[in-house]
Amino acid sequence: MNSEDRITELESKVAFQDDTIDTLNDVIIHQQSQIDELKKELIKLSARLQSLQEISTTPAQNEPPPPHY
Repeated sequence: MNSEDRITELESKVAFQDDTIDTLNDVIIHQQSQIDELKKELIKLSARLQSLQEISTTPAQNEPPPPHY
């Protein structure tokens, strides 16, 4: 194997690695976008759950007594 063949092989490997890195970078960008959306959704759901818990633990002050009283 002469030096010209070795250089060609190395250039081919570098090109393949560059393509792989670009592909992985695209995947990471997509995953980060999904993580950001899931964080937003989790914050919304957490706030909704908190408000539902506050409603269920607050006594009904203006509610009339049940009919059997």
